[in-house]
Amino acid sequence: MTALRSTLDVSGEEYAANRRAMLDRLDEVATEHAKAIAGGGEKYVTRHHERGKLTVRERIELLLDADAPFLELSPLAGWGSDYPVGASVVTGIGVVSGVECMIIGHDPTVRGGASNPWTVRKIFRAADIALENRLPVINLVESGGADLPSQKEIFIPGGRLFRDLTRLSAAGIPTIALVFGNSTAGGAYVPGMSDHVVMVEKASKVFLGGPPLVKMATGEEADEEELGGAAMHARTSGLADYLARDEPDALRLGRRIVARLNRHKAGPAPAPAVAPRYPEEELVGIVPDGLRTPFDPREVLARVVDDSDFDEFKPDYGDSLVTGWARIHGYPVGVLANAHGVLFSEESQKAAQFIQLANQADTPLLFLHNTTGYMVGTDYEQGGIIKHGAMMINAVSNSKVPHLSVLLGASYGAGHYGMCGRAYDPRFLFAWPSAKSAVMGPQQLAGVLSLVSRAAAEAQGRPFDAEGDAAMREAVESQIEAESLPMFLSGRLYDDGVIDPRDTRTVLGLCLSAIHTGEVRGARFDGAGFGVFRM
Repeated sequence: MTALRSTLDVSGEEYAANRRAMLDRLDEVATEHAKAIAGGGEKYVTRHHERGKLTVRERIELLLDADAPFLELSPLAGWGSDYPVGASVVTGIGVVSGVECMIIGHDPTVRGGASNPWTVRKIFRAADIALENRLPVINLVESGGADLPSQKEIFIPGGRLFRDLTRLSAAGIPTIALVFGNSTAGGAYVPGMSDHVVMVEKASKVFLGGPPLVKMATGEEADEEELGGAAMHARTSGLADYLARDEPDALRLGRRIVARLNRHKAGPAPAPAVAPRYPEEELVGIVPDGLRTPFDPREVLARVVDDSDFDEFKPDYGDSLVTGWARIHGYPVGVLANAHGVLFSEESQKAAQFIQLANQADTPLLFLHNTTGYMVGTDYEQGGIIKHGAMMINAVSNSKVPHLSVLLGASYGAGHYGMCGRAYDPRFLFAWPSAKSAVMGPQQLAGVLSLVSRAAAEAQGRPFDAEGDAAMREAVESQIEAESLPMFLSGRLYDDGVIDPRDTRTVLGLCLSAIHTGEVRGARFDGAGFGVFRM
């Protein structure tokens, strides 16, 4: 056994201060998440219920297996924008008839389920996850189409929604549409391009043009039922494969469709899971407030990996990056976790070798971020930090095993890239409320701008405005600080959600289970593996 031994002092003042700060941040996240859960608010939810309809979250609850978990994705999409938090759609992974599925449900209590720019980006992300992990897609459809005032930001990129459905089907990944209400104009192509379609009698309305548009375009008088009602589509057009009596019946039919898909996981089955030896509750007190003080990621791993068992790789070399092997909920993982923030040449080379080993062993990689980036300075430049950092980034870029990333603390500069940030397409990326991500820290960025301004003044022979410089530095620091916070980044879908540290093991377990729906295979040295490593 190679069980980690925790030295965390849970009775000390430092732990208590870290815990208080984390809980305060979690309260802030919960307040914003509650806005997404509330949908359009009490007035519109009540009106929706009075029409005999279920909310999107009630539909999801009835669709899922009893007591099955639901991993909601991008719940803060649109935060900080002019649009509602959550972007009027709920996406996530849940188990339906024993099969893990990607569920995409419009929230009709928010502007009739109309899609805004963040809605389509959120759905794009869900489709990407479904394709990469071969998850069947279930669309819970009730949408008024595009939010017309913002159509210029939706129409052209929005066509990808329908392209994705056809590509999923072409890849052998089933797509299912359960239509509960309006699905008009471009929205009509969601059922039109899905493999399986269920409509609700006297409720579903699917047409390219509603009665007013038909009247204006052709002069024809037509009512909604004969133009696009569920019964018509089930008996005349053939668009509906199943006609449901009501919403619960539609969800029952959806479950039966999934049960008949004959889906089997292609990845290896997990070993029996063993709980960590230390309480997950203690995770909220590990990360220091402000991120100026480093913390040992082994304390996190001791509360996340199975039996707190971790085989560390190269423990005495490049010690600001912890690498090693573990299991989470029975699934094998290779871990790369920042220990002291800065990445040096040794850490970069160590990471590149470890990533290659993980690919040889077909083992998914987990990146735990707390880095200020690659080291700078004359000695380090002469020592080859550029080529060594490039080696690490090369390895990350061309690795073929699934990657998962969790931002625990800082994730700055090219270190964000080397640790598999969003641009490097990890299968899933989550952040703790303590995380921050930007080109560099606020103070460093403001200081660089100040030095450049001072040099420019000297070069031009004019006096340096110290008072103006101080005001500039303060404004820049405030801006970068605000733009590096997890809710800001999550609102722009740069991660898949801000999670409670205590849920980390559960979230990673759900992700690993979804990943193993498809084959898990690493890059091989056969011409389809890595690029040239500069030595």
